[in-house]
Amino acid sequence: MMTKKKGLAAIGVLIFATFPLWMKYVRPDDVRYWVDVINNVGLYAILALSLNVILGDAGMYNMGHAAFYAVGAYTGAILNTQLGVPILLALPVAGITAGIFSAIIARPVIHLRGDYLLIVTVGVGEILRIALINDVFGITGGPNGIFGIARPEFFGFKIKRPDHFFYLIWGFAALTLFLFNRLKQSRFGRALDYLREDAVAAEGSGINTDRYRLLAFLLGATWAGMTGSLFAAKMTIISPESFSFWESVVIFMIVILGGSGNMAGVILGTFIVIALPEVFRDFASARMLIFGLAMMVMMVFRTQGLLPPKPRKFNLPKLAEEGE
Repeated sequence: MMTKKKGLAAIGVLIFATFPLWMKYVRPDDVRYWVDVINNVGLYAILALSLNVILGDAGMYNMGHAAFYAVGAYTGAILNTQLGVPILLALPVAGITAGIFSAIIARPVIHLRGDYLLIVTVGVGEILRIALINDVFGITGGPNGIFGIARPEFFGFKIKRPDHFFYLIWGFAALTLFLFNRLKQSRFGRALDYLREDAVAAEGSGINTDRYRLLAFLLGATWAGMTGSLFAAKMTIISPESFSFWESVVIFMIVILGGSGNMAGVILGTFIVIALPEVFRDFASARMLIFGLAMMVMMVFRTQGLLPPKPRKFNLPKLAEEGE
């Protein structure tokens, strides 16, 4: 049974990996459009997975995730346009910058819970967006943003077409899934699960809850920052309006709808929120109404999301039989 599941999964991955190739025959007139849609799904999937570490694993309400996304995008864009740093080399620097920014923001407020933390993160996102619009730092280009960001190159091969970006973005998404899955199975991941379910019990068991919350926040923000730099390379232009409060809402909605704490659910939620409205773009006047009603129905009947997290299984040692 397990071998059959692995075989089906391998076939599914192969079909998806060749999407730009067979899409040329299915939709030859607008193949670039649909590949670009799937590329956007990939970017949002990485963002949602990074938020899932904060929201799904650590149980912290973060409604300002687009702020870290923006910090990474602007860091990569500035390094590339002003210092000539290749955008792929700027990727880790963008992530580190976003991580440092998140640590500065989160350290004083990490003890807040629920709605209070959510309100703070909303405020942080809006403050950063307004600072970018007003060009407070003198390097962000104000409301016009930054133009002329170079396309990424990989060993001399310039990535410029949607099918090129498909493999770059989804390769990064696959790496994200692998690393975050390993993290979830580690001691750190187990501690976050424990913290999410009962912070008081976790603290009583010797877990430094504030430290683990801060690390989760930093990790999620770092990954969002790298995704922002990838977004800047894809678009070649960024502006503050690309990182509005609505972006944070969309990312938050993906995690909640798909299943907070379940990475497969997050990927499914991304396809539903980002790709499904494009399928119904011929019904533009009513598609968002239908989509909104469908989401309301889903959240009423599936309060934990489409794929809620499965309970952890622990291999407890067997009790010695009496007399042994």
